[in-house]
Amino acid sequence: MPGLSPARGVGVEASKAVARLARLPLDMAAEGVGQLTGVLGRALHGRPEGPADPLPASSGIPVLLVHGLADGQSVVPPLERELHGDGVGPFVPVACNPFGPDIRTAARTLGQQVESACAGGAGRTAVVIGYSLGGLIARYYVQRLGGDAHVPLLITLATPHGGTATALLAPAHPLLRQLRPGSELLTELGEPAPNCHTRFVAFYSDLDEAVIPAARGRISHPDLNARNVLVPGVGHLTLPLHRPVIGEMRALLAAAQVLFAVCAPDGDSPQPGGPVGRDTDTGFP
Repeated sequence: MPGLSPARGVGVEASKAVARLARLPLDMAAEGVGQLTGVLGRALHGRPEGPADPLPASSGIPVLLVHGLADGQSVVPPLERELHGDGVGPFVPVACNPFGPDIRTAARTLGQQVESACAGGAGRTAVVIGYSLGGLIARYYVQRLGGDAHVPLLITLATPHGGTATALLAPAHPLLRQLRPGSELLTELGEPAPNCHTRFVAFYSDLDEAVIPAARGRISHPDLNARNVLVPGVGHLTLPLHRPVIGEMRALLAAAQVLFAVCAPDGDSPQPGGPVGRDTDTGFP
């Protein structure tokens, strides 16, 4: 997949980082207000905890967008705008608390929202796109909590599948400790998963300043049907909206629309071709 020259990639990433740091307090505040509003709404109207109301019926396959650490507003709305069209959707921003107890809890919350989205769609399947930490939350859901029954395709962007050395320098928050290489959660994700039917596509970069070393952005598991796509010269903040990456994701969603939008006659989701456990690496020339 085409990327950027290293010098240009660093410059683009630096400009995005400055803008990101300026917005970070606002995004974190918006995240907190959104969660507080949801809690108060349930309390005032007597609504129980749990998944939201089902989406209106749609002819498209639902696409759930899972953000990372306090970057929902900077990534999810522009990503939805770029991917919208071609009969794909509805798009559903996922409300996972990135500063919650741990990735497992966030994965269970994601599961509720996936099942709610499937209940309102044309079939009983959905595609999930996870950026950074959001990709790891989504992977845990489909690999360890049975989410592969609902999610035939998971796309991850700049996700630390093998952990990251930057987490060793992060505050001792329980969730951030799970991102450290060799953590209990990452060890669990390395356990056998012979019955996981989800197809994984992981976009990662050799210039990712948040996932160190870069190879930890790959999915390396003998039981998973995973395709790893190297995007050279593109940083962590740039990757999710990099034009070639967007084009590749649009193609994946268009194919998913054909393959997965209609349930198989026996009630099982149709699965993509290719052997389970295939671990391939591709890159932009």
